[in-house]
Amino acid sequence: MHYFLIIALQAYCIYHVLKYRRPYYWILLILFLPVLGSAIYLITQIYNRPNVNRIQEEIVSIVNPAKKIKDLQKRLDFSDTYQNRVDLADAYLDIKQYDQAINHYLKALEDKAQNGFYVITMLVEAYYYTEKYQEVIDYTDKIKNEHDFKKSRAQFILGLAQEKLGDFKAAESNLRNIDVRYSFYDERLVLAKFLITHNKTEDAIDILEEIILESQNMTDTNRRLYWETVQDAKKILSEIKD
Repeated sequence: MHYFLIIALQAYCIYHVLKYRRPYYWILLILFLPVLGSAIYLITQIYNRPNVNRIQEEIVSIVNPAKKIKDLQKRLDFSDTYQNRVDLADAYLDIKQYDQAINHYLKALEDKAQNGFYVITMLVEAYYYTEKYQEVIDYTDKIKNEHDFKKSRAQFILGLAQEKLGDFKAAESNLRNIDVRYSFYDERLVLAKFLITHNKTEDAIDILEEIILESQNMTDTNRRLYWETVQDAKKILSEIKD
């Protein structure tokens, strides 16, 4: 029994390292010193009292993701509410079961009493990962005039979908909207790569240099979270200038 608990703890810690882009030396520490390494990681990188229940739930979800889905399905069967359906759709999206997520998001949108903005933003993400790029465009059309759409993840995904469909001018316009200082580091790295691909290297250099400069003033949390992004920016910038 103790063996399986240790495995579960290691799995959660490694998942957390990858999800929040912590330095990879943590993985080595967790693997080679299972108990001590995991304990050090939990204490220094995750632990605070309000997080305890959430950590326990996430460990269960990682070790047995089907259990979370099953529990949320039971909750929906017991009470078919908008929020219960969205929670189930989100859970399917988290485990990359995009078709299931899409089905539940679409069902949730049938409730016209609800503001569907959040659901549509999740829906377009699921559509993008199933390579249904026209659906991404069709659904973002429904929210593009909303104030919260501007400079959002949904606008970024719209730009990616437009690139896939060959509309590079529209793609660049939407992707550039995510170029906001001290935020959207991952998305801005993607934008820089897009600009390099389309022969706008000088613009890409400006973005990469901004990311690197901003990293010097990051909080400890963001420094750990975006460590790999900053390293990628440095590598790409070095390759351009060599």
